[in-house]
Amino acid sequence: MNEIKMPAGREFEHWRHRVDDQNIAWLCIDKADGKVNVLSGPVLTELDELLRSIADAPPDGLVLHSGKDSGFVMGADINEFTKIKSADEGFTLARLAQQALGRLEDLACPTVAVINGFALGGGLELAMACNYRIVVDNAKPLIGLPEVQLGIHPGFGGTVRTVRISGVRAAMELMLTGKSITAAKARRIGLVDLICDMADWKSAAVEVLRSSRRKARAPFLDRLMNLSVARPLVSKMLRKQVARRARKDHYPAPFAIVDLWAEYGASSDAAYEAEARSIAGLMVGQTSRNLVRVFFLQNRLKSQGNKPTSQIRKVHVVGAGVMGGDIAAWCALRGLEVTLQDRADEYIQPSLERAHALFDRKTYSESDRQSAYGRLKADVAGDGVAGADLVIEAIFEDLDAKQLLYKKLQGSMKSGAVIATNTSSIPLEELRTVLDQPTRFVGLHFFNPVARMPLVELVRCADTDTAVLDSGFEFIKSIGKYGLECASAPGFVVNRLLAPYMGEAMHLAQEGVSFADIDNAAERFGMPMGPVELVDTVGIDVALHVSKVLGRAFNRPVPESLAEMVAKKQLGRKSGQGFYRWKDGKAVKTESESTGSIPADIEDRLILPMINEAVACLAEDVVNDADLLDAGVIFGTGFAPFRGGPLQYARNRGTDDILQVLRRYEKQFGDRFRPHAGWRDFR
Repeated sequence: MNEIKMPAGREFEHWRHRVDDQNIAWLCIDKADGKVNVLSGPVLTELDELLRSIADAPPDGLVLHSGKDSGFVMGADINEFTKIKSADEGFTLARLAQQALGRLEDLACPTVAVINGFALGGGLELAMACNYRIVVDNAKPLIGLPEVQLGIHPGFGGTVRTVRISGVRAAMELMLTGKSITAAKARRIGLVDLICDMADWKSAAVEVLRSSRRKARAPFLDRLMNLSVARPLVSKMLRKQVARRARKDHYPAPFAIVDLWAEYGASSDAAYEAEARSIAGLMVGQTSRNLVRVFFLQNRLKSQGNKPTSQIRKVHVVGAGVMGGDIAAWCALRGLEVTLQDRADEYIQPSLERAHALFDRKTYSESDRQSAYGRLKADVAGDGVAGADLVIEAIFEDLDAKQLLYKKLQGSMKSGAVIATNTSSIPLEELRTVLDQPTRFVGLHFFNPVARMPLVELVRCADTDTAVLDSGFEFIKSIGKYGLECASAPGFVVNRLLAPYMGEAMHLAQEGVSFADIDNAAERFGMPMGPVELVDTVGIDVALHVSKVLGRAFNRPVPESLAEMVAKKQLGRKSGQGFYRWKDGKAVKTESESTGSIPADIEDRLILPMINEAVACLAEDVVNDADLLDAGVIFGTGFAPFRGGPLQYARNRGTDDILQVLRRYEKQFGDRFRPHAGWRDFR
């Protein structure tokens, strides 16, 4: 084995390099002091220097691979994004990366990247600079360009190379959605040349280098679409597709991707420079700043809790309604052994059918599917209680019924097991009075639909055992959710913030504003769903119950329309009729039918009550960390991520401005807009 000739005395911190006796260079990325590889400035600088030396005496071939078992390269170093103060700084970083990857692409020898595990963002861009790409076989979607999720787009040459390799159709799907794909799909679209087993990657790499196979190239139809005469029409269609999913003023990055391709067609060096200038401008924009903030908040949610002494492997769920059944199904999908209890098989069977449909959608192989089926069992007799590490109560919202159940459960549970409730409204202090060990009782408040909503509120009392909270966090993480620790207070966090949002929608409706216009206003702000459609989705009966609880706690009136609709069995989506008529799972909305004028400040009337409640939750220590509160509201309500959370929105907009509007509304509409006292200390 020979070392590549390097400048005298030069040692590299993040790269290892050697040349074997076949004159093949093996270039290994192994970022120092990190569990995963990321393309930081220093990593790219070293790569550029290495490639200069390699270019001076090219080997017969080069294999680029990872020294981390965790995967190839996760992407760019997001931490560096937060330190970029100007577009010029962002441009410099992007051009450094483009220069290094350009040197790799221009080497006078064949090159192959070996992808073990993930190759995301800049990692995939690095691999695309090689002539060929090999992936170690994996059924999970681990290959992608997720930059749009951070408010940017590929900036290391990816907007150019992806189109050249896979064609505009596949490239745009990859870049505009930000979704990762499997190795098999990457092979189909030309991003991957070969899939091999872990034991064979070295020999496979050498074989590919010696094969003289043609480099991947966009399909013929895509090459036609890339011509200057075709791009205006195709880009117009792409912009329409993007506009259906996002507004340009909210999320400019996907529009920028289309604009870059429309102008340059991924066909010249000018396209690289334009890409660098575009990503640099996006980096310092408020959307990207806030989305990067959300990325780090997401990591904070993942890192909560200490490692518990024992793991939760077996879960027993009592209550096979929609929530209980879906909680059980999700836990089984994520690898836990689950027993589901209700009064009779006839109540459990619908949940099992929904669970099997979930497993069919979410598993990648027949063996995984059958394993999931086997992990979820009906258990009318409740035999699973004795062996469960965690028992989750998910029956109807009635204090007496829940307490009667707890009395029965605690006599059968094994020592050290945790009991939790999925209550959405009853204080834990009241529920736990019948328990022998009340400090070992927590709330695990899931949201509907369980399979889509990423947040679980981990509800505690003042004296809840810390070890139980640690077990709760570990359980939530094990099933792929984010946990938000919050105090046992009326509405907890999510329902407390949503209640005034949905309540103000009812006030606007009484003023003659149509449901569709109300929802449109919320969506213009950036909410994923308007408040009226949200009430229908949650369920009118659930909304009524929560409104009663919060009404008592905060002296708020309960909208009369909710009770009237429940009496008529108009429960929203689940009954097919609520404020909207529902067909095939979608609300049937008509054009504006407002009988009164639509207030110019309708967005503020809907959103500012939520901001006010967020400040209240922080001031009252329902959640005592402003960043975690923002994260919880984003992942629990879908609060416009590009705004960074309700408290971050308040800071960006200016608290003085918000307080001025709230006080004006208080005079005009009453106490429901009164600013909370916590604004005095909010920063």
